[in-house]
Amino acid sequence: MTDSSALAPEDRKIVTLARSARARNGVPEGAAVRDETGRTYVAGTVALDSLKLSALRTAVAMAVASGAKSLEAAAVVTQAESASAEDRAAVADLGGPGTPVLVAGPDGTVRSTVTAG
Repeated sequence: MTDSSALAPEDRKIVTLARSARARNGVPEGAAVRDETGRTYVAGTVALDSLKLSALRTAVAMAVASGAKSLEAAAVVTQAESASAEDRAAVADLGGPGTPVLVAGPDGTVRSTVTAG
C-alpha cells in the first residue's frame, strides 16, 4: 500500500478525479489519465449492451480522441487488486511501457503503482 499523502500533487489529483468519477456515476471503476501537456481525462466504466469498456480504457480513448500524443500517468479506482493486462496495454499504447498506473481502492488509498507494459 502506498501512502496517498506521499504522492506528487499531480498524481493525487488524478486519483481524486478517478474516485469522483466512480462515485458520481455509480460505476464499478473510475479512471483518469494525464497527458504530456498536463491535461487530464476522466472516465467511468462503460457498460452498454453493444459497448463495454473499463474506465481506464475509456479515459485513454478520450485522451486519444482529444489529440493527446502521450501519457505521463494514469490512475484507476477499483475494487480489483490491480489494473488488468488490457488496461495496462491501453496505457502503454499511448504512454509507453514505463507509464505509471496508480491503483487505488474506493476510498482513494493507493494500493499499488504498476507500470503500463
